[in-house]
Amino acid sequence: MTDVRTFALPDVGEGLTEAEILTWHVKPGDTVTVNQTIVEIETAKAAVELPCPYAGVVAEIFVSEGDVVPVGTPILTIAMQGARPTEEAGVDGPASGIKPDRPKDGPSTPAGLGVPPVPQAIDSVPTSAAPAAREAVLVGYGVKQTGTPQRRARVLAHDPHGTTAPEAGPPGEAVKPVRHGGLEIGRHAEEVLSHRAAVLAKPPVRRLAKDLHVDLAGVDATGAGGVITRADVERTAMLTASVQDRGREGSAVAASGLVQPGVRDASVPREVRTPIKGVTKVMAEAMVSSAFTAPHVTEWVEVDVTRSLDLVERLRAQSEFDGVKVSPLLLVATALIRAARHHPGVNATWDATAGEIVTKNYVNLGIAAATPRGLVVPNVKDANLLDLVGLARALQDLVDTARAGRTTPADMSGGTITITNVGVFGVDGGTPIINPGESAILCMGRAIAKPWVVDGEVRVRQVMQLTLSFDHRLVDGALGSQVLASVARFLEDPAVALVLG
Repeated sequence: MTDVRTFALPDVGEGLTEAEILTWHVKPGDTVTVNQTIVEIETAKAAVELPCPYAGVVAEIFVSEGDVVPVGTPILTIAMQGARPTEEAGVDGPASGIKPDRPKDGPSTPAGLGVPPVPQAIDSVPTSAAPAAREAVLVGYGVKQTGTPQRRARVLAHDPHGTTAPEAGPPGEAVKPVRHGGLEIGRHAEEVLSHRAAVLAKPPVRRLAKDLHVDLAGVDATGAGGVITRADVERTAMLTASVQDRGREGSAVAASGLVQPGVRDASVPREVRTPIKGVTKVMAEAMVSSAFTAPHVTEWVEVDVTRSLDLVERLRAQSEFDGVKVSPLLLVATALIRAARHHPGVNATWDATAGEIVTKNYVNLGIAAATPRGLVVPNVKDANLLDLVGLARALQDLVDTARAGRTTPADMSGGTITITNVGVFGVDGGTPIINPGESAILCMGRAIAKPWVVDGEVRVRQVMQLTLSFDHRLVDGALGSQVLASVARFLEDPAVALVLG
């Protein structure tokens, strides 16, 4: 008897109730090992890779990329090593030696094959009746969906007979299965699996491609890891429309790619609607909660960072920093960590439930990072214990992981104070909103050349604006000003500050 195990979507932490299936790394018929990554999911906080708990062969995948499913939903089954995931058998089950159960009004289904119940989408459209001829009922493929597939969470139910209905074909014609990865599956499932392997794109991008009549298989991907972005789809749609116009009209305007004044480009939708979910939804809720719970006060100062930028260049030339990206962020982070050590009141939390102010003697330094999934704020744990080289490596790993979409919920929890760098976007400064559970956030702008008075003379210096937002319930103006001034003094002459400690 085949030993098949069902793997249900686990709770990856912090009480999350659902997750979106981003990318399958396996398909039916693939051999998998324990702890091998089988699927990437996106929760409301992060993208997470799920390891395989069993070793064997993938027998069935129940949910598609883009589906949002509740925790506990079966997502695939695995035939344990040494067992064959499929056995071709007639309805009388000669391979199993067990007679099948026969429902009153439906096709025969095999029993005793050791295959667990396969989830079937309740909202799926029933297929037509099976042919009169007695055909082998095969496992390894799901019910064919009709109409537009639902990309939201679906309620799943189990087939009481342990198999799915065979994929229906034209009346009177027997359905012939297709082999894929060593398993016999329905043609619809084969098409889906082949399409998955060809393109990588998020559900909103797929919907946009559908609206613009763009075939994702022909789109050049520019996103990280070969992911097709919204811009890729829009560019392809415009190029396609331009080619069609040239072939249909041959006009100079169409050939130049220019749009006539007063004429709307029909290939570009007037509106694009994107579901509010995942990181975007959580970030919005957190920012609203923070803005209307903690009374924000914002102060700013302009700092001559010429010496800091010179030090950054010297550090880049040191062998200890080989392979590590050294930027002004490293010195700003060091300055804020030192300021928090000298002024611990800024590294604290307002606990309204307990009626206490919780002062942290450690610094979990958060770094706001813009990613394709939205804004995330992972943090470097115990950043105060790292030297300059260690902090540089930690910051690089943190940002690279975030931009690759690999940040875990644990990486984004427990932060104590945060830095947001808007200077990388060519912006001078801003008034950031404090992350919930923290009491301050420092915003660093771009460094630009300005006339600056040095030793009584006007010189051109590199100047940066620093902005500190803090929770006025526990950080008053005096403390906030002292912290901001401490950071500014460090950046004006970081070499001296590092020597003095």
